[in-house]
Amino acid sequence: MATQYSISGATAKGIAASVERGVTEGELAPGDALPPVRRLADELGVSPGTVATAYKELRQRGLVVTRGRGGTVVAEAPSVASRRPPRVPPGVTDLATGLPDPAFLPVLRPPAEVRPVYGSHRAAPRLAALEELTRAWFARDGVPAERVTFAHGALDCIARLLSVELRPGDAVAVEDPGFHHLLDLVPALGLRMVPVTVDREGIVPDSLRAALRAGVRAVVCTPRAQCPTGASFTPARRDELVALLREFPEVLVVEDDYNVEFAGAVAPTLSAAGLERWAQVRTVSKRLGVDLRWAAVAGDPVTLARHDGRMVMTSGWVSHILQETVVGLLSDPAVTRLVAAGEAAYTERRRALAAALGSYGIRSLGESGLNVWVPVRDESAVVNGLRTLGWWVAAGARFRIAAPTAVRITTSTLVPAEAGRLAADFAAVLGDAQATYGG
Repeated sequence: MATQYSISGATAKGIAASVERGVTEGELAPGDALPPVRRLADELGVSPGTVATAYKELRQRGLVVTRGRGGTVVAEAPSVASRRPPRVPPGVTDLATGLPDPAFLPVLRPPAEVRPVYGSHRAAPRLAALEELTRAWFARDGVPAERVTFAHGALDCIARLLSVELRPGDAVAVEDPGFHHLLDLVPALGLRMVPVTVDREGIVPDSLRAALRAGVRAVVCTPRAQCPTGASFTPARRDELVALLREFPEVLVVEDDYNVEFAGAVAPTLSAAGLERWAQVRTVSKRLGVDLRWAAVAGDPVTLARHDGRMVMTSGWVSHILQETVVGLLSDPAVTRLVAAGEAAYTERRRALAAALGSYGIRSLGESGLNVWVPVRDESAVVNGLRTLGWWVAAGARFRIAAPTAVRITTSTLVPAEAGRLAADFAAVLGDAQATYGG
C-alpha cells in the first residue's frame, strides 16, 4: 500500500537518507510503496533524475526493490534494522514464518567445559571432530569433501562467497521464485539479480542458459526442498544443468542445501559433478535449531581459500563453544532419532495438505521440504481471506521477481487433521475472489 510518510530532501543523497530514516524508525514498513518518481519530484521541487538516482542508490543498498508496474517498495528485509519488525497477527495459526516444529528440535546443551583457545585458533580454527562429521555428511550424498570449512549460517557463507568472487554491478542468477532473504541479500551486496525460472525439478535449463549467456558470474540454487516451491533436482535435470554449466567453467555455482535432513527427497547434486568452481552450503538450522548459527561448506580449493581469507579478516573463526555444541548434537543417537521422526512427520504433513487442496481442484507445488506453493490470481485477497478464517500464510510477492502470483504455506506445524479444514477454507476464499472478479 502507499505510504503516508513524508519523504524530504533536495538532493539524491538527501532523498535516499530520508527514506532510510523512515525505514529505520519504522515509519516505512516492508512492502510500503514509495511515490512514483515524477510525483515525488514535483512534490520536492527537484528533477525526476534526482529522485531516480536516489531510488537507484536505495536499490543498490538493498533497502528497496522495484517490481515493474508495482513500483518501488521497501524490501521485505531491508538492509537497515527497523524498530518495528512485522509480527504475526494475534489469534491466527501461523503458517507463514517458515520455521520447523519445536517438537522435533533437540534441547541445546553447550559443553560444560571448554578449554581456552586464545592464540591457538590460527592453528586449528575448526575442531577435528566436527570436520570429520562434516566430511561424512557431505560424502554421504556424493559431494566431494576433501576440503570443508565453516561459517556463521548459510546466508553468512553465501554472502562471503559472493562478495569475494564478484564486484558491485556483477550479475547473479537466482531462482524465481526463490528464498526471500537471498533476494534481499544479493542487491544489498551491490549485485544484480537475474531471475531463473523454477519448476518441480528445480532450475529450468533454458532459463539458466539465457542467464549464463547474459553474463552472470555466479549461480545460487537449491538442489532439494527449494524455498518456496519444494522443487528437487531429478537425475535427468541435474545432468542437463551440469552439461550446460560446463560450457561456462568460470561461473561460480553455489548450492544451498539448507534442508538436507528434512527435504523428504534424495536429490542429485551439482556439486558432485566435477564443476571447476563450486561450493555447497549446509546448515543445521532446520535440523537442530535456528539458534545454532553454524554452516558447513564444501568446495573447490580456490573458492574455499577465498572464503576463509575473507573470514580471517572479519570474524576470524566460528566459536569453538558453538562447534563443541554441534559435535555433541550430531553425535547423539537420541538427536538422530528425533531428526528422523521430524522428517517423517514433515513429509506426512506436506503431502496431506497437497492432497487436501487437490481434492478441491487446487493445484500446488511441494515435492519436498516444509512448504507448499499455491498459485493464485490475487495474493492479497487470499492472504486476507484466510486471515479472517484464522490462518496466516505468506504472500508470494516476497519470494518473486517475475514469477506468477502465489502464496506460500509452511506445513511444518500443520497436522494432517487440520489440512482438510485449511483446504476447505482455501477453496472458499478462492470462490469468493472469483465471484468478486465476476468469474
